[in-house]
Amino acid sequence: MNNLYSAGKVLSYTIRTVALLHIFSSNVFEVSDTTGESMLPTLAVVNDSAVVDKRYKYGRNVKMGDLIVARKPTEPSSLVTKRITGMPGDIILIDPSKNSLQRLSLENHDMQEITPIENSSYDNYVIVPKGHVWVTGDNLNASLDSRTYSVVPLAMIEGKLVYAWYLTGMLSMFTNSPRKLANTFVEE
Repeated sequence: MNNLYSAGKVLSYTIRTVALLHIFSSNVFEVSDTTGESMLPTLAVVNDSAVVDKRYKYGRNVKMGDLIVARKPTEPSSLVTKRITGMPGDIILIDPSKNSLQRLSLENHDMQEITPIENSSYDNYVIVPKGHVWVTGDNLNASLDSRTYSVVPLAMIEGKLVYAWYLTGMLSMFTNSPRKLANTFVEE
């Protein structure tokens, strides 16, 4: 009977701990791995772990230049790490070498929300609609971003990256220190 009581107690504490960790990682901070070339040189291609501040979830208090984690509008099950380069009401010149926004299909995107100003291939401008942001990778040549999938709704933002830590193994946790990810647009 005593062993059963002890096992129940351990199980109870385990469930409580897991629940608290889940609440913490959903609403306060989360550690996330990053991969890909789109954020070079800010984030490494592999082995960078980022601390995501969940207080910025749903776009709360984000500003121009912030690094964010968001759901990809064309594939909501995927997360992307990008920098905010346009806020609601901003006028954006789309990269003429990509000219990707023209190829987006009306079935997959709510294009009525995007207001085109000019439509030539070298002067293609849009106004970022209310409740959305324009995002790009720091490595523009290797980034799929708003130039490809259009604006990102604020509701798809999962948080703001505040620190990154280059981890190649367990020992690197002690030899490498975390680095603060600065906003390159606005002084903090």
